[in-house]
Amino acid sequence: MATNGQSRTARRKQKKAAKKPLWKKILMITGIAILAIGIGVGALFTYYIATAPEIDASKLDTPYSSKIYDKDGELFADLGAGEQRTKVEYEELPQVLVDAVLSTEDSRFFDHPGVDIWRVGGAVVANVTNGFGSEGASTITQQLVEQSFLSPEKEISIKVQEMWLALKLEREYSKEEILEMYLNKIYYGNRAYGVGKASELYFGKTDLDELTLPEAAILAGLPQRPSAYNPFENPDLMKDRMNTVLNLMVENGKISEDEAEEARQVDIPSLLTDNTPDPTPYQAFLQQVRKEVEEKVDGADIYTDGLEIHTTIDKDAQEHVEFLLSDEEDNPINYPEPVTDEDGNEHDMEAGMTVLDTETGAIRAIGGARGGVENDGLNYATDISRQPGSTFKPIMDYGPAIEDNQWSTYHQLNDDGPYDIAGSDQQINTWAGQYYGWVSMRYALQQSLNVPAVKTYEEIGSDRAKQFAESLGIDIGNTDMIFTDAIGGGKVGTNPLDLAGAYRAFANGGIYNDPYAVKEVKFPDNGRTVDLKPEPEAAMSESTAYMITDMLKTAISEGTGAQANVPGLPDAGKTGTTTHDEVEGSPDSWFSGYSTNYTISIWTGYNDNNITLPDTKIPHALYKNTMSELSQDIETENFTKPDSVVEVPVEKGSRPAKLPSDYTPESEIVTELFVKGTEPNETSEQFDQLDPVEGLDASFDEDSRAIQVEWDYDSEEDVSFEVSASVDGDQMQGLSSTGDTSMEISNVEPGTTYEIQVVAADNDSEANTSEPATTTVQVPEDDAEEEEENEDENEDENEDENERGNIPQVSGLNASPSGSNIEISWQYNGPPAQFEVAVSQGGSQIQTQMVGSEGIVIEGEGVQPGQTYTITVTPVGQRGANQDVRGEQARTEVTMPGDDDSDRSEDGGEPGGT
Repeated sequence: MATNGQSRTARRKQKKAAKKPLWKKILMITGIAILAIGIGVGALFTYYIATAPEIDASKLDTPYSSKIYDKDGELFADLGAGEQRTKVEYEELPQVLVDAVLSTEDSRFFDHPGVDIWRVGGAVVANVTNGFGSEGASTITQQLVEQSFLSPEKEISIKVQEMWLALKLEREYSKEEILEMYLNKIYYGNRAYGVGKASELYFGKTDLDELTLPEAAILAGLPQRPSAYNPFENPDLMKDRMNTVLNLMVENGKISEDEAEEARQVDIPSLLTDNTPDPTPYQAFLQQVRKEVEEKVDGADIYTDGLEIHTTIDKDAQEHVEFLLSDEEDNPINYPEPVTDEDGNEHDMEAGMTVLDTETGAIRAIGGARGGVENDGLNYATDISRQPGSTFKPIMDYGPAIEDNQWSTYHQLNDDGPYDIAGSDQQINTWAGQYYGWVSMRYALQQSLNVPAVKTYEEIGSDRAKQFAESLGIDIGNTDMIFTDAIGGGKVGTNPLDLAGAYRAFANGGIYNDPYAVKEVKFPDNGRTVDLKPEPEAAMSESTAYMITDMLKTAISEGTGAQANVPGLPDAGKTGTTTHDEVEGSPDSWFSGYSTNYTISIWTGYNDNNITLPDTKIPHALYKNTMSELSQDIETENFTKPDSVVEVPVEKGSRPAKLPSDYTPESEIVTELFVKGTEPNETSEQFDQLDPVEGLDASFDEDSRAIQVEWDYDSEEDVSFEVSASVDGDQMQGLSSTGDTSMEISNVEPGTTYEIQVVAADNDSEANTSEPATTTVQVPEDDAEEEEENEDENEDENEDENERGNIPQVSGLNASPSGSNIEISWQYNGPPAQFEVAVSQGGSQIQTQMVGSEGIVIEGEGVQPGQTYTITVTPVGQRGANQDVRGEQARTEVTMPGDDDSDRSEDGGEPGGT
């Protein structure tokens, strides 16, 4: 019988296999995958367990000592040396303390084998949902293992080893022994290790049986955050933590709600001993060290983990800063006496100060408080957030304006005010008592003018200002910025550490990285080293950084920061003060400055923001003293101008910037900085030389015995003419200024030669004049008859010349308006003389001129419509005994007509600052 080559059985199997459902295949594949993963995970966990350290009984009792090194690698602090500890036996632990600790840390401690499976399950769900490390499940046994044998990082390998060692530890020690070791080992703050020493330190109790329920709750709550919950410094925060412990005790059935409520009523300061612990040396700096290690190395504790921490501290700088913030008698800083508030409480001025290395951003010193930071208290250099005042102007306004809009340091801004913010009821005023009109950006920053800063902020926009500030480490977050943030008086606050970090970028070519106190951390178990230095980034262009720096050099040498200037040192800096509506004066005063070596930021103020400073110049003195001290015996290089910046001479007042012409006076030229490619190329015509007068002619008139001078001038320019003369080659002397094209010179001397000079002068700019036009005229000798007729008269005149003090007063003095000018005339009958003409208004002298004629025209900006002027004419002898003898004054007044339609625009120059 023929077959197809397969048995019937084989065909049935093939058919059955072909009909196998898809879901079974998927299930089989999934099972294989799970098995493979399980084997892999098991193998990995086996490896973790195999590489776990052995349990070393000697490490269970004493925490590792962390050693802290300075910038040169020298040990300067050993946080395990001199710590306070008192060992207690389990039998000495009162039940109320055990209940408080277990309710807070590990409520099933006596029931689990070292690992609490229920807490692990909850933690797994939380970690899957929120990310690994978001919630822990460590039992007291696991915490003891971690502190004794493992590094604090939140890694799966460490967690597996921690659980394995906890299970092993529970097989070798009883629950009572483990709890005893735990309570003797943990850190309670203020250099106190173990619950026995903590009880003595905080409550003065060496017998733990004397602990009350509130005290036990405090001790149970402290280890979670011993610095933050420090009851000496933060009793309110500690009370919140105590209440959490009490609630857990009620939840676990250890106390009743009535007992908890009674304990909640306690006043924590009343429980504490009066003997507060001595401060740790350099505590302000060590606070920053601890903060950085905790933030950058998960779970690390500098007080218990035996770390080797290499820091950036300069001990000499740190000690000098602490000295300047002390009350030592030889401290050169004159702090004001304590002030008393309305309730009779005294308040000392506080201060915070940060010193950075300009090149790296390394923190060299931190001054945390007046008298030092005590008991891990508030650090005014790192922990506050106060309005920064005008120190924000380079950050919020001018920095982004240069970066985005490539403004020059000459960029013109109108300081007109008070200035109303469009679409707002806010009004920006000046601190300086006056508004300066059109000024350069340099001058606006130098004098810390508010209106130009706010206008700049408006132009660049709040989003860009925020972006620029945050690139410099200023924490704005979700703060809703307002216009007064442009001048540091809004919602955004800062501290000396962050402000120094921002200013350092201006000093460092625009490169920013977070200020840092820790370079690296080494772990004791495996010698592993973690580099904690931040990575630098470009926050702005080199041109922006240099141009801000150059303007701040002017601010510290000529502007509001002049009292902080260190003579001979190339440095830059900015002041800042704040105000608020509730009080008069400044509650905050700042100074932030830098050289190529150091960057320093300082704040002064009071804890109560309603108390204003009696002296806002303390930050200036702190900066000057510190920068001078740190800069001794080292070279401080000047800031290097990058190729992207060019220096260009500009004519003052030109808008937009224009190059000076050949005729622009030196006094009207300033040199400013421009981003390369944006410098001006148009030349100003403001001071182009005027055309000289034409047709100048002078002749002697026999009848009037005077010289008649005439000239022509064909121009639309608003000019006047300055007429001068010299006699027989003597020095040229001014006679008068006139708006006419003719003039009479009287009282001329017979037989002499007069050289007449006429110069056209621009009425809008006294410096803009024409080339002089000159001519000469001969005054003839008197003829014989006239000589005979006048011989007696001449003899009388000669006698008058030789008789001192007989200069008569002028007569017929008259002053009258002529358009916008004042025409003045008089008569004189006496020995040869010149005439001093003085013009004053309201007791203030406006101008004085010496003329040889008996008349003059007064012109210029000093003459205002509607004003009354006093004219005084004094003859001054020219010959013989009367040389320089002054005669009696003649005086008259003239009132200029009003001109309601005339507008006088302010000049674009830069008036002197206050």
